[in-house]
Amino acid sequence: MRADVPHGLRRVGRYSLLALVSAVVLFPIWAVLMQAFKSGPDALNHPESLLPTNLTLDTVRAAWTEGELGRALFNSVVVAVVVTICVMLVSLLSAFAFSFLQFPGKGVVFVAFVATMLVPAEVTVVVNRRTVESWGWLNSYQGLIIPSLASTFGMLLLRQMFLQLPKELREAASLDGVGNMRFLWEVAAPLSRPTLGALGLFTFLGTWNAYLWPSQIIKDRDHRTIQIALEGLSGAQINRFNLVTGGLVIASLPIFAMLVVFQRQLVRGLTAGAVKG
Repeated sequence: MRADVPHGLRRVGRYSLLALVSAVVLFPIWAVLMQAFKSGPDALNHPESLLPTNLTLDTVRAAWTEGELGRALFNSVVVAVVVTICVMLVSLLSAFAFSFLQFPGKGVVFVAFVATMLVPAEVTVVVNRRTVESWGWLNSYQGLIIPSLASTFGMLLLRQMFLQLPKELREAASLDGVGNMRFLWEVAAPLSRPTLGALGLFTFLGTWNAYLWPSQIIKDRDHRTIQIALEGLSGAQINRFNLVTGGLVIASLPIFAMLVVFQRQLVRGLTAGAVKG
């Protein structure tokens, strides 16, 4: 029985640590939710309170109306979906080329691709904006979408997955007369579905939360993404300073729903290429 005491204490310690970490992670979410469900006067008079005097959706409704979040949500969905699909497709093709095909300069091109990850995105913003402006793509969907169609991270993630596939699988397909594209779509792509799902989720989240690039090229209200619309709410009058939290709740709902639905695919995708077998 004495031998069970240290084990029990360790178990209590682990659960206590998990509870503490969970509280630290969930506290900001709880604070935002409570501010969003306060009325304007309640938030102004009791900003430190974590419980509203009266629960109300007035702040959320006001954020939706005054920030024109419906249009912004539509723009964000269009941009995020198109970018996600294109990134998955481009990453799939490039990863297949670097994994299974042989061509002159393959190693040099691969190193050049990887080297682009060393350059912070902020460094290229000014040059990219000038390029987009010269093409007449300011305040347009193509200006938001086209510069984000390729992902070195996505290529590396899928390449690692392809390298785990048995070489005998590709050799057997070649003996059966299966060409490269058919092997990609009928064999490699289905086997990499969990990794593709994780890449798609990461890409969607990154595009949805993007602020720097949209803020540089979008100045009209018709093409604003949700993050730019939230910035507009931050300039609201002082007695409605919790208006931004109402907008945050609206902007977070699609992301929260995606994470709840696809969390298993996310974990499977990130661990699919971790162990060779």
